[in-house]
Amino acid sequence: MAAQRIHLVRHGEVENPNGLLYGRLPGFGLSELGARMARVTAEDLHARAVPATRLVVSPLQRTRESAAPIAELFGLEPVIDERVIEPTNAFEGRRMTGRYGALRRPGSWPKLVNPLRPSWGEAYKSIVARMREAVLDGAELADGGDVIVVSHQLPIWMVHRALSKEALAHNPKHRRCSLSSITTLEYHPATGFVEADYREPAAHELGAATDEGAV
Repeated sequence: MAAQRIHLVRHGEVENPNGLLYGRLPGFGLSELGARMARVTAEDLHARAVPATRLVVSPLQRTRESAAPIAELFGLEPVIDERVIEPTNAFEGRRMTGRYGALRRPGSWPKLVNPLRPSWGEAYKSIVARMREAVLDGAELADGGDVIVVSHQLPIWMVHRALSKEALAHNPKHRRCSLSSITTLEYHPATGFVEADYREPAAHELGAATDEGAV
């Protein structure tokens, strides 16, 4: 294993005035605040002299925009990897809560019958498997340096729970993976990957955020 550390970076706030669950839908880029968050996180990584030699990015607009300041500061070419993308979700393009939210409509209820899988989208085990493959491949191709992966809240949280040996099914409101946060993994030959660090460089911007992603 070549890379010592993998830094899993969540994207910044998305421009989402209608409060939709955007999932993999096109056209959802960063808000002005989200762009500032992404810049702050890139500067944090750079100020700490993270020895990154590879930048892996989800293909969605919000992650590509969040990766841009990292690419600029580190002089890295982003590598688009479908395996670190947002999971599929049957409720894409809809509001989840409120008077006309999807959760109030009986037609939505069959999609909610199995939260352990979950029945409304990609299985948690599938997310863990593809993220694991992407992380391992990224590490192998890093030429001895660290890897920065710009992804989404749920895939990063699945990695955390898998490494912590916690049940993958969970309450989305309790995820510790804020906008533009960094979850760092470290590889040890005898034991494999462990979570080594978690930080929120853009914590001072979170109070102004109006969109924090799917719940």
